[in-house]
Amino acid sequence: MNNTADIVIIGSGIGGASLAYSLADSGRRIVILERGEHLRDSPEARDDMAIFEKGFYRSTEEWLGTDGSSFLPGNYYYVGGNSKFFGAVMYRYRREDFTPRQHMDGMSPGWPIPYEDLEPWYERAEHIYRVRGDASQDPTEPPHANPYAFPAVPDEPSIAQVRSRLRRVGIHPSSLPLAVDIDEWLRAARTGWDAFPNTGRGKIDAEVGPLTEALRHRNVSLITGANVVRLETDAAGQRVTAAIFLKDGAEQRIEAKTIAVAAGAVQTAALLLRSSSESHPHGLANGSDQVGRNFMNHNTTAMLAIDPFSANASVYQKTIAFNDFYNRDPETGFPLGNVQLLGHITANILKANTPLLPRWLTRLIARNCYGWFLTSEDLPNPESRVTVRDGRIVMHWVRSNMRAHEALIRRTRVIMRRAGFPIVLTRTFGRRTTSHQCGTARLGSDPSSSVVSPDCRSHDIPNLYITDASVLPTSAAVNPSLTIAALAIKAGAAIRQRAM
Repeated sequence: MNNTADIVIIGSGIGGASLAYSLADSGRRIVILERGEHLRDSPEARDDMAIFEKGFYRSTEEWLGTDGSSFLPGNYYYVGGNSKFFGAVMYRYRREDFTPRQHMDGMSPGWPIPYEDLEPWYERAEHIYRVRGDASQDPTEPPHANPYAFPAVPDEPSIAQVRSRLRRVGIHPSSLPLAVDIDEWLRAARTGWDAFPNTGRGKIDAEVGPLTEALRHRNVSLITGANVVRLETDAAGQRVTAAIFLKDGAEQRIEAKTIAVAAGAVQTAALLLRSSSESHPHGLANGSDQVGRNFMNHNTTAMLAIDPFSANASVYQKTIAFNDFYNRDPETGFPLGNVQLLGHITANILKANTPLLPRWLTRLIARNCYGWFLTSEDLPNPESRVTVRDGRIVMHWVRSNMRAHEALIRRTRVIMRRAGFPIVLTRTFGRRTTSHQCGTARLGSDPSSSVVSPDCRSHDIPNLYITDASVLPTSAAVNPSLTIAALAIKAGAAIRQRAM
């Protein structure tokens, strides 16, 4: 292996792959290090019992809580990262998410840049992820310079009826922006895609979209099974010089002029903390003491809306959402969050989440239920943090803004009952649901209170970039994938300009 590169990117998920795509035609030698392997096709890939009940794809890596208890987080380590299993929702943050605003239990600090600065990069990200949507349907949708290139994924008949029911009770349902080629997805098997592994090309995940495009260039290469354990700097601690990784049980080293970390909000923070040295005793890029802090994870709840007199005949289901309470609750005036459909809840998925229920009952419930995913903003808190103890990741999540989330649950329950779903069941998720983890290396203009600049460049180390969910200053209340991609593509443009 040639052990030098111009640019090393750590991680091939949304942030790493989008950055590689942004830089691929620069001519620079780019090496992507990915700790996982390619996700291969197999009968289990579309088997809901294997995925949800048997945990066929579940990682065995355990993290610690600050109480000393260990748990299995919902992380995946494959080429393409967590996006191989994502729900493919590619929302833009709302324009209001970039400005400071008061929530029921605290203040969201806003961003150092306005929405307008990120808008062109959102459009580039939507292009490479081939996002389907209709921006005209959602009153909270921020301005788009151009419409989506592809029409929204169509509602199935059962979902079209749900959309009509919601409209009749005064709600504004809108089509989800989705990185899904529905015909390609259904060609392999008639299942939903939400939390199913993408072993084909039906979901335009980080591998199928930007990574595939990047690897068309001969100057871009991917090393799988490469678990980066630390970063090294020069003697003065002024520049990062190499990534040290384990592959096939042996330690290897690759030097680079620029290194970008995109391992995910928890793993990136852990890597920077493990990379402490005499020059950086508290961790790399941590002059602000903010690395690992401000961890956010969204407040999320699954809701089952059941109509005993109307069967749900959908296959994939996940096409609509509503944001009527996103910016303002009509009763309290505070922002509450987003409500979107989950993928179709099968009896096996329901059994996996409620193991005490007999299977005949899960079949009965699944036949008539519609699953919804409720998301509220988790506010940044420096005491909500990721640390490393004896080489193990320790997570201390200080949950916030739960009163707003509880209000969102109440408002949505009322809406569902008014829309003809008399039975409404809910389950609120905890720390094991880490699909929207963010905030541990926050982006900002002030080096004393942030880790990277608005271009995702480390304030402390000029040739170190971070291009994953770590940098998000706020969690907002929508899926963060598109925002991560847009920031990474924007960072790629900054890296090219600096190296000219």
